[in-house]
Amino acid sequence: MIVSIILSAFLIGTLVLARFLYKSWLYPISLQYLMNSQGIKGPPYQFRDGNNREIGEMLMKCNSAPMDISSHDIFPRLQPHFHSWIKLYGSTFLYWMNTKPQLVVADVELIKEIFTNKQGSFGKAKFDGILKKFVGDGSVFQEGKKWLKLRKVADHVFHAQSLKEMFPAMVGRVETMLKTWKSYEGKEIEVYEEFKLLSLEIISNSVFGSDYTTGKHIFDMLDKIAYISSMSYGKIRNPIIDKIYRSSEEIEADKILEELFESFIGIIKQREYKVKAGQSDNFGGDFLGSLLEGHHNADKEARISVDEIIEECKSFYFAGHKTVTSLLSWSMYLMAIHTDWQEKAREEVLEFLGQENPTTETISRLKIVGMIINETLRLYPPFVLLQRDVTKNTRLGKLKIPAGMEVIIATLAVHHSSEVWGKDAHLFKPERFAEGVAKATRDSMMAFLSFGYGLRKCVGFNFANTEVKIALSMILQRYRLTVSPNYTNFPFAMFTLRPKDGVQIMLHPL
Repeated sequence: MIVSIILSAFLIGTLVLARFLYKSWLYPISLQYLMNSQGIKGPPYQFRDGNNREIGEMLMKCNSAPMDISSHDIFPRLQPHFHSWIKLYGSTFLYWMNTKPQLVVADVELIKEIFTNKQGSFGKAKFDGILKKFVGDGSVFQEGKKWLKLRKVADHVFHAQSLKEMFPAMVGRVETMLKTWKSYEGKEIEVYEEFKLLSLEIISNSVFGSDYTTGKHIFDMLDKIAYISSMSYGKIRNPIIDKIYRSSEEIEADKILEELFESFIGIIKQREYKVKAGQSDNFGGDFLGSLLEGHHNADKEARISVDEIIEECKSFYFAGHKTVTSLLSWSMYLMAIHTDWQEKAREEVLEFLGQENPTTETISRLKIVGMIINETLRLYPPFVLLQRDVTKNTRLGKLKIPAGMEVIIATLAVHHSSEVWGKDAHLFKPERFAEGVAKATRDSMMAFLSFGYGLRKCVGFNFANTEVKIALSMILQRYRLTVSPNYTNFPFAMFTLRPKDGVQIMLHPL
């Protein structure tokens, strides 16, 4: 009996050790050899740690001080490892996040193959730990029928007619914000926090029909989860220990998620009660209302579960809010630095709008404002990379790519590539987009990736673009903008690209 127990323990221990050695040593070495044989190089794998330590050292060195106030060359600062390794190994290379292989792709032709692949070889990225709980299972991370079901709802909400109906509410929120700006006239104002509040109010009201207080409470919880997730990302995990021991971060994250769940359930029940009590004949025309219509669908296969509703709400609350805040903030900074383009945009706004509020018709005529927005998205994309999981053995160009790898589409590298955009790629030149995105560069449709591409392009793009155009046009009607002497240029990427210390702007009334 004792011998049998000892033998069993020995066998289990041997299997655990064998699995550990395979994952931490044999697999990385063999995969590195496979990719090297195809001409794909990269920094050498370090046992268990991958290239994490080297990346950490580069990031610390590059983020020790602010950038020059007028510099937009942010790629070597935000992703010094990508910048350095592209120079050493080319536009496609392999590196390691712990024992996870990461194939970085900054080649426009290969990116096109990834986005247009019809075999499902490049699936949405899968995460683990706290990050998995945070990003959830919304349509952003779904495939197949489930993605199609949820995407149809989003497409319905964000089509042109729906945006037209949301337009007056957006204008009203910007008007309210600008009334508070009167006390800052001739003074400094920190616009990142202003736009954070504005985008929160608009997404709460226009998309979910909830008030600011409810929206802020939900976003504060999402922000806390995002921070905890970012701190845990890349840490070496032990699945056996994880089942026994929960870290303080995981405990805190679970508490916040539980509270978040209850908040969404409260909003959902309130909508359902109004319909049940006859106070409303539908669940509302906003995003949440459309999801609830899907929840009560008679067709079981098309029905949307409560969990799916909550995951979709989480995604749009966080991503929609963050992207708009980022884009508005960087647009203001760029116009305040490049006053010549600010003046061109103002002349256009006054020509088509005068002192009237924008309408859906007049906003569509603001070509120069649109050019500035596109150039802002190129230089300061909200998401500096996109991730895909290789779901099965496949080909990418001439490469044989095994299942289990993660592909990193290096958005920031492509957006700042001199080969794609010219030697002035790091300069602010909105004239690139004078004839639209399609003609901005030879490979523009694949080289302009701020909101993704194709069928998986962010469904909220038009919503965000409309909101930003409204805000910028109404600001330009009222103020001349310059950068405050207190501004420090400190781009910082945590889920989205943002100014770490905000954007301090001087407001000069016209």
